[in-house]
Amino acid sequence: MKINLLSVLIVAVVALTFVSNSSAQIVEKKSLTLEGARTVIAGAKFYAAKNNAPGGVIAVVDEGGNTVALERLDGTFSAGANISLGKAKTAVMFKRPTKFFEDVIRNGRTAMVALPDFTPLQGGVPILVDGQVVGGVGVSGAASAQQDEELAIAGAAALTDQKITPVKFIDAKLVSDGFAKGSVLDDGSNGENYMVHASRREKPGMSEVHELDTDIIYVLDGTATFVTGGKSVDPKMVAQNEFRGSSIDGGETRRLKKGDVAIVPKGTPHWFKQVDGAFLYYVVKVR
Repeated sequence: MKINLLSVLIVAVVALTFVSNSSAQIVEKKSLTLEGARTVIAGAKFYAAKNNAPGGVIAVVDEGGNTVALERLDGTFSAGANISLGKAKTAVMFKRPTKFFEDVIRNGRTAMVALPDFTPLQGGVPILVDGQVVGGVGVSGAASAQQDEELAIAGAAALTDQKITPVKFIDAKLVSDGFAKGSVLDDGSNGENYMVHASRREKPGMSEVHELDTDIIYVLDGTATFVTGGKSVDPKMVAQNEFRGSSIDGGETRRLKKGDVAIVPKGTPHWFKQVDGAFLYYVVKVR
């Protein structure tokens, strides 16, 4: 059987045209995953902790307004869950922050409140990735409507503006020099929730209370008498959320030695009551 070359070419052109037209009718869409929703919630929670925001419910929906994840922080009123979901759905359905609609209604267009499944309250924002709306986040129950929105924006930014944090390396000589006089190795200035200190003591210190920081202490060398708990005597504020006192009344006394680890929760009075010679220890402050 002979094959007509012209017929083959015609079939090929038709096939290519069909494929081309089919491709033109399909748009690649990005989708919000559960992991992505958890990243949004973590970003909002981090902002809340950093700014002492009380309570709140954080809700995340996909591009269709379907619930992906929701977390209710301690102390938040029970209705906050439904309100935050409503804000998230409204933000994603209209592709606008919900504050826009609250302002429109406040300025007189009250007929908008008749729309179904519509929550025109500040605190919901769409989540965009590469210009596409992939979902929405709503927050309810923080200190104010403004703070609701700030938490929602921070959550959305956690997904869209994720940065790769480089590994930080501190040379052994710098560490050794730090312990020679006592110094801060990492001050957390890049937005981390921790600091690292190379600490050195040669005599007793004042009692300390850190309202926001938990101290994780690892003894590198030497011995000391360490008191925790009890009540700080004559405490004075030396910086925001930081107090120093002359000693501790009561509390629990321990002997710290090389290799020991002590974890002092935030708000707990602690005091190096006695230090035997040079006492070197790492402190990781976690906020």
